[in-house]
Amino acid sequence: MFDQYTLSNGLRLIGEKLDHVRSVSVGLWLGAGSQYEIPPEAGVSHFLEHMAFKGTQKRTARQIAEEMDAVGGQLNAFTSKECTCFYAKVVDADLPLAIDVLSDLVTAPKFDPVELEKEKGVVVEEIAMAEDSPEDVVHELIMLAHFGDQPVARPILGSEARVSAFTRDDLFAYWNHMYAPGNAVLALAGRYDWEQVVALAEKHLLSWDAGERYTRDTQTHAVSPARLWREKDVEQMNLCLGFPGVAIGDKRSYEFSVVNSVLGGSMSSRLFQKIREESGLAYSIYSYPNSYTDCGLTTVYAAARPESLKQVVEMTLKEVRALAETGMTRAEFAMARQQLKAGYILGQESTSARMNAAGRRLLLLNRTRSEEEVLRAIDGLTFEGANELAKELLSAEPSVALVGKGAEKALDDLNI
Repeated sequence: MFDQYTLSNGLRLIGEKLDHVRSVSVGLWLGAGSQYEIPPEAGVSHFLEHMAFKGTQKRTARQIAEEMDAVGGQLNAFTSKECTCFYAKVVDADLPLAIDVLSDLVTAPKFDPVELEKEKGVVVEEIAMAEDSPEDVVHELIMLAHFGDQPVARPILGSEARVSAFTRDDLFAYWNHMYAPGNAVLALAGRYDWEQVVALAEKHLLSWDAGERYTRDTQTHAVSPARLWREKDVEQMNLCLGFPGVAIGDKRSYEFSVVNSVLGGSMSSRLFQKIREESGLAYSIYSYPNSYTDCGLTTVYAAARPESLKQVVEMTLKEVRALAETGMTRAEFAMARQQLKAGYILGQESTSARMNAAGRRLLLLNRTRSEEEVLRAIDGLTFEGANELAKELLSAEPSVALVGKGAEKALDDLNI
């Protein structure tokens, strides 16, 4: 069961108490991500996350790092398409410090002009590092091929040109719009005293300006699948095929995981067994599900030598079509459902995983789901339901992204 409370300024609190551990994971979640950016702001959510660690109104960047290191705690953050999370993991006795530091990062960033210019260089290097990875590039490209020029398809990191042009005013404008208590969740999992948690939240976050939440229409529309390519002087061809998926809150989300597991999400999957184990045509071959609040995507990735690419594509499409047309076997379904159940149970042993699940779900869907509810939902999956979803998703025409040397010509030669 979850502890829940809402401060008078609109900030939602959620906690899952675990008395058998001595640690606590805490995260401050914001509904701010690349999907909410307009083109001139591309990358600002991620850049703002970086800048929060460069100093606040009462702490320098060094003090932020040293205060958490002094107690052996972990402190970090990440930005995704739909949210930003600042999080810490500490021994239970140090929870007051963790909430203090996280609150400071989110509610009182300094955005020092000197640090801003230095951090631009750091993020530009991060963009360059991603560009040097053909696998990263093709995963970004398949989003654009599948969703077109819509917010969900835009890179979280933004572009070098946009990041280099950010000003202090740009950061404050976005921060004032998106970093508001009504657009945030404080989530915890581990050992804590709930009365203390509420008191700490009121001490550090009740004065957070409730402000008017700035919202934008982020509804993602279906578009015709595209075929995109990028030239890269690398030894392998990096391929992604994109098929429809399901949204986070879709009641079929667990069936989605089962379909992915059978297709290419595990070592026993059809793609891994046929293309890597039986044929030896690729080292890396897998599929994965992406789910957002209003859309989803099923992605198949493969990396192969240019001379093997056509055969890999033909075999991949054969397996995809077979799963769509004739469905999975009952043995495959049972194995995939058990993999899903075991993976969830094993993940529950991590306070960080529990905090992430509770915080993200409350922020994006405004609801919770207990461990018992999840396990009942997994146990309730049906063979027929999983096959119906496989047919619906995998019968669609795929979007295609290809990255490598001679990618344009290679894409023309493929029968996709």
